[in-house]
Amino acid sequence: MYRNQEKKRLSHNTMKAMTTIFDNITSPSQFWSFWFIIALLLHLLLKKILTKSKPSSPNTTKPPPSPPALPLIGHLHLLTPVIVTSFQTLARRYGPLIEIRLGASKCVIVSTAAVAKEILKTHEHNFLSRPEFGASEYFIYRGSRFVMAQYGPYWRFMKKLTMTRLLSPPQLAVSTAIRSDEIVKLVERIEASSREGKPSDMRLEFTTLTNNIISRMLLSTRCCGGKDEAKEIKELAWRINMLAGKLSLGDILGALKVFDFSGNGKKFVETLKKFDGLVERIMKEHEAAIDSGDEERKKDLLDILLEIYNDPNADMKITRTDIKSFLLDLFMAGTDTTATAMLWAMGELLNCPESLQKLRKEITSVVGNKKPVQESDLPNLPYLRAIVNETLRLHPSAPIIIRECLDDCNINDSLIKAKTRVLINAYAVMRDPESWSEPDKFLPERFLEGSHENIGSHRMEMKGQNFRYIPFGSGKRGCPGSSLALLVFPRAIATMVQRFDWKIGGDNGGNVDLTLGSGFAAEMATPLICYANPIL
Repeated sequence: MYRNQEKKRLSHNTMKAMTTIFDNITSPSQFWSFWFIIALLLHLLLKKILTKSKPSSPNTTKPPPSPPALPLIGHLHLLTPVIVTSFQTLARRYGPLIEIRLGASKCVIVSTAAVAKEILKTHEHNFLSRPEFGASEYFIYRGSRFVMAQYGPYWRFMKKLTMTRLLSPPQLAVSTAIRSDEIVKLVERIEASSREGKPSDMRLEFTTLTNNIISRMLLSTRCCGGKDEAKEIKELAWRINMLAGKLSLGDILGALKVFDFSGNGKKFVETLKKFDGLVERIMKEHEAAIDSGDEERKKDLLDILLEIYNDPNADMKITRTDIKSFLLDLFMAGTDTTATAMLWAMGELLNCPESLQKLRKEITSVVGNKKPVQESDLPNLPYLRAIVNETLRLHPSAPIIIRECLDDCNINDSLIKAKTRVLINAYAVMRDPESWSEPDKFLPERFLEGSHENIGSHRMEMKGQNFRYIPFGSGKRGCPGSSLALLVFPRAIATMVQRFDWKIGGDNGGNVDLTLGSGFAAEMATPLICYANPIL
């Protein structure tokens, strides 16, 4: 009954809108544009009627349920600027697996742990690839991008290389001094602001920290306060990420996106070419340094990649394009995501002083007041780990896990057709009241040993083997950078709590505004500006 009423209402509104448009036609071009739209709408309506009139086999599995859609725009009218909460709201009304259409782009949304498990474990082999989006046709490294690569020999080789060489435990141990040095510099910057009576912009501080760590691990130079070329790489990577997001939204236009009405495609290519030229120059500098035979020079990740590039016996021959694309992926995926997670943790702790004081007490008892927190201390700080886990549950850095269906597949009694884009809303999965008590509340205690909600060992939690907790995805396509993030994130937060008392800046009554920002990333909408008072 509700569906019939909804259809009548939409039909009435559509006819009313058409009448208004027709009454305001004032030129021949408007006249033909109007009738073109009418013809297009009639075509879509006829297609829908013919599709419905086809006799269906009793053995045919139905597609996932879908909310009522409008012509041309599909379900765009049902979305708010905060995409993850829009998907969550739709799921609560229409079910844990729904199909929506955003203009010309169609996708399936997953919102519960049970359905996520079907995608990420039961039928994992069928969902190991990721779909191409609007930016792909402008991407000069197309076919080389590890993060978005189709599942196949290249992706498997790069994943193995990442886990066994580039971000392996021994390689991460080599770069411990880099992370320690950047934590010290973070403290020094905040202390300097405190002496001058100025607040600290915590997003800027955390982003500077992660950018410098990634840059030094990759290129042996700092993005902020280092060589100009490193700073330029950071800025170009940020711009590429921004333009890629805008171009992905262009999928809504379907075939019309090739006209690049916004000009973002052209800007994207120009920015990529600048990045390409800069990285090529840095690669040649590294090659020259390697050829010089400097034995005291420490290997960075670019050196390892160049070594494999020049190795005739490597399992797979990688190209210079592959190297450039991989570096871009690390800058884009390894900086803002970790910085955002730290920002959310600080916001939650400042709004929950009981948890902050409990963490400070734990740090004092385990580490002390004067000795800085080290990476070796992290396993002995269970409440810190619980805070990290709870922050990632409430605020996953990658709130949407993207997959593509390889072959037709039956999921949750619905047919997912081949090439369908599947979006797993990790934000909704980890706030599902069926899986978590008080799901929207910051309760680190739920991750402590003995809690009825504790989901297993820390290792199991972070590998996404319990599907109600998937901050880093799950399975073969789980985030390869999680090990690095879980060294930087908790240590930085522990240092901020150990070294400073905090006061919120602005006119918000002493509380942090934890409103979600717009888009897919689910970042903090309002800057976190704090006054720090060093603890002597």
